[in-house]
Amino acid sequence: QVQLVESGGGLVQTGGSLRLSCAASGRTSSTYNIAWFRQAAGKERAFVAGISWTGGSTNYADSVKGRFTISRDNAKNTVYLEMNRLNPEDTAVYYCAASRSYPTTSTLRHDYWGQGTQVTVSS
Repeated sequence: QVQLVESGGGLVQTGGSLRLSCAASGRTSSTYNIAWFRQAAGKERAFVAGISWTGGSTNYADSVKGRFTISRDNAKNTVYLEMNRLNPEDTAVYYCAASRSYPTTSTLRHDYWGQGTQVTVSS
């Protein structure tokens, strides 16, 4: 069993930055691959970025490449999503999720989910 708790969301202006954190707990949590997804109002949940359990591999959605960076600190059991040059299209609830598979962008391949954190980018 893995528990995930997101934090760091908030309101930011266009062009601003935020760093989201995903704190994982559970005996085997550090051996899971972690991904960030987001869900905007009225839209399906979509993959944003993923990182392998070692931290050695990462992958990104095209819409965030060059702006977002995913990283992890296994000593702290925490995964981060650094978001730069934010725009209103990035407004969504952001979720972190754990999977035994990597790379995968499918919600169905992720077994554990956090409760989400709201990111709102004002124009």
